[in-house]
Amino acid sequence: MTPDSHVSRDPEPAAAGGREGPALDGDRAGEYLRYARVDTLLSLQHPRTSEPAEVSFIITTQVMELLFTLIRQRWEAARDALDADEVAGAIAELRRGTQVQDVLVASWELLATLTPAEFTRIRESLGDASGFHSFAYRHLEFLLGEKSAAMVRQFRSTPEVRAGLERALAAPSLYDAALRLLHRRGFAVPPERVERDWTRRYEPHTEVERAWGEVYAGERGELFELAEALLDTAERVTRWRHRHLMAVKRAMGAKPGTGGSSGLEWLRASAERDVFPELWTLRTNA
Repeated sequence: MTPDSHVSRDPEPAAAGGREGPALDGDRAGEYLRYARVDTLLSLQHPRTSEPAEVSFIITTQVMELLFTLIRQRWEAARDALDADEVAGAIAELRRGTQVQDVLVASWELLATLTPAEFTRIRESLGDASGFHSFAYRHLEFLLGEKSAAMVRQFRSTPEVRAGLERALAAPSLYDAALRLLHRRGFAVPPERVERDWTRRYEPHTEVERAWGEVYAGERGELFELAEALLDTAERVTRWRHRHLMAVKRAMGAKPGTGGSSGLEWLRASAERDVFPELWTLRTNA
């Protein structure tokens, strides 16, 4: 008997089908940690209260911020593809984006069981912090045509963030790029929708609705597929906004929001505002 024969040893991991399991030698585990920065990621949760639910609140917020960033990447790629007349590429990016949006909407489930008492114990620690202060989400709103210079001014203490938002504010939105594509393809999109002050919120136009109506009249082709991909994107935005509304209503009722908004009233108005409006109104007026 050797000196260490009494020590319990873990069995070698068995792989399916009789194949060898993963290699456990070397510094492969360390490489995984370094690649995904897992140690850094897991060090970013710093609750300010003794309320156990605060950890879920923080992690959910962080997950949403990561998903905002990924969706922005997809939407910007779609917009750039439209500018380059690469409609198939734009559709592919929008489809990838809707998959991320589905995860984003589902992430509200992580807060579904947050009770009013639990949120009250967390809320004081938030101070004035609010989702309205998410610059990643603001980038998404700007890409949807929901432009607001006032939303940029709140970032005056973070120059790099503000500069990025100012660029996004002054750039055409995803929907603007789609309308400019329709114009180049010969559809009667009015000139004031082809070239305009991109810093202003998009407002619907009857001629734009008519142009999309012509696209839908064919019920086929890449522009029809683009319209449907845009609508899928818009529908998920509304789902996200509605889940946000319901999560707030469930956790804090009609109390004012932490960011100084009217809370439910603000969120309800947002949930009722259609993204890419003419793609919705043409269904009523067709």
